[in-house]
Amino acid sequence: MDTLDLARWQFAITTVYHFFFVPVTISLVAITAGLQTAWYRTGKEKYLRLTKFYGKLFLINIAMGVVTGLVQEFQFGMNWSDYSRFVGDVFGAPLALEGLLAFFLESTFIGLWIFGWERLPKLVHLGCIWMVVLGTQLSAYFILSANSWMQHPVGFRYNAARGRAELTDLWAVLTNKVVLVTYPHTIFAAFMVGGAFVAGVALWHLLRRPGVDKDVFRSALKIGASVVLVASVGVAISGDLQGKVMTEVQPMKMAAAEALYETEKPAAFSAFTVGTLDGSKEIFSIKVPYLLSFLATGHFDGEVKGINSLQAAYEQLYGPGSYKPNIPLTYWTFRLMIGVGMLSAAIALWLLWTTRRGRGPARWLIWVTAPLPLLPLVANTFGWVFTETGRQPWLVFGLLPTASGVSPGTTGGEVITSLVGFTLLYGALAVVEAKLMLRTIRGGLAGTDAPPDTGPDQPDKPLSFAY
Repeated sequence: MDTLDLARWQFAITTVYHFFFVPVTISLVAITAGLQTAWYRTGKEKYLRLTKFYGKLFLINIAMGVVTGLVQEFQFGMNWSDYSRFVGDVFGAPLALEGLLAFFLESTFIGLWIFGWERLPKLVHLGCIWMVVLGTQLSAYFILSANSWMQHPVGFRYNAARGRAELTDLWAVLTNKVVLVTYPHTIFAAFMVGGAFVAGVALWHLLRRPGVDKDVFRSALKIGASVVLVASVGVAISGDLQGKVMTEVQPMKMAAAEALYETEKPAAFSAFTVGTLDGSKEIFSIKVPYLLSFLATGHFDGEVKGINSLQAAYEQLYGPGSYKPNIPLTYWTFRLMIGVGMLSAAIALWLLWTTRRGRGPARWLIWVTAPLPLLPLVANTFGWVFTETGRQPWLVFGLLPTASGVSPGTTGGEVITSLVGFTLLYGALAVVEAKLMLRTIRGGLAGTDAPPDTGPDQPDKPLSFAY
C-alpha cells in the first residue's frame, strides 16, 4: 500500500474507534437527564439510583471519547495537510463553534453536575445535566455541518490562487440540506445505541441477580427498550428523507448502494445482489419492483440514474478517471446498516413483550445481554462507513479528490509508525474502558439517600466528587 492507502486506513481505524463512544455519550446523557427529571418530579428513589448508576457510566464513556477525539485533530495536520488547507477556511467557523460553545458548555456543566450533588438546589442541579445535553446536541450539529459540507459544498467560493475553498455564507453551511436530514438521522441512531445499552445492562442484572433491585432494573429495561423502539421509528423516517437528498446531491452513492448499473424508470430495490469481484456488473439479483424509485425520488415511477451513465457524465464534467466508489463495500454496508438496525428494534420489541404485566425475562435472554448494546452500535458504524466510502473518490464532493488531500511530505513509513502507535494506544484504552464499565455495571446500584434541596440558608459543604 502507498502513503494514501495507509493514511486512509489510519483515519478509518481511529475514526471508527472514536465513534464507538460518540452515540453512547449523546444518548446516555439525555437518558440520564430524563431519569433525574423523573426523580425530581416524582420523588421516587429508584429514579435517583438509576440516575447515579447510568450517570457514572456516561462519565466513563465521555472521558474516553474526549481522549480518542483529540487524535482526529492531529491527523488533519499529519496525514491530510492539503485537505486541511483546502477546507480550513470553511471548517474553521463550525468547528470553532463546536469547541468554544458546545464543548465548553458540556465541560462546564458536567463539572457542576458532578460536584453539585447536595450543594446546588435540585432544580438548578437538574438544569446542569440538561445543559450538558444541549452541549452534546450542539456539538453533534456543528460537526455534522462540517461533514455535510464535504458531501454537498455550499456557502463558499473557490480561490484558485490559494487553491482552497473560502467561506462566504456560514448560514448556508449550517442550513445545508444534507445536515438538515443527517442530524436527526444521526441523533435517532445514537438513541438506539443508548437505549439498547440501558436495556442490556438492566437485563443482565435481572437475569444474573434476579433478587437484587428487581423493580428498579425492570423500569430501566422498559425505558431502554422503549427508547430503542421510538428511536428506530425516527431512524426510518429520517433515513427515508436522507435517501432522497442523497439521490439529489450524490446520485452515484445511491446507485452504488443499490448496485444499480443501468438507469431505471421505475427502479427496483435490490434485496440481494451478487456481482463480479471487481464490482463492475451484476450477476444475480433479487429485487422489489418500484421500491427504489420511491425511496430515491418519492415517486413509484421515478427515474434513478445508474452507475454506468453517471460514470460517463462525470468523465465529461471532471475529466478522465473512475468516479465509482467500492461497489461491494458500499452495497453491503448499506444493507448491514439497515438489517442490524432492524434486528435491534425487533429485540427491543421482544423484550417489552416478554416482560409485560410484571413477567420476568426468560433465562435464555442472557445471551441477548451482550449483543443487544452492540447491535445498534454496529449499525451506526456500518452507516458511517457507507457514508464516507460512498463519497469516494472525493474528499469534498466534486471539488477535492481524496488523492489530492494527503500530506505531500508524509512517507509510508511515518504513517505505519503512527498507525502502530495509535493501534497499541487504542488497544490499551479499550482494556481500560472495558474494565471500568464492567466493574461499574457489576457493582450495581448504590443505596442512595435523596440529597436535600440545598437552599441559600443551608451551610456550605466541602466540595466532593459524588461518585
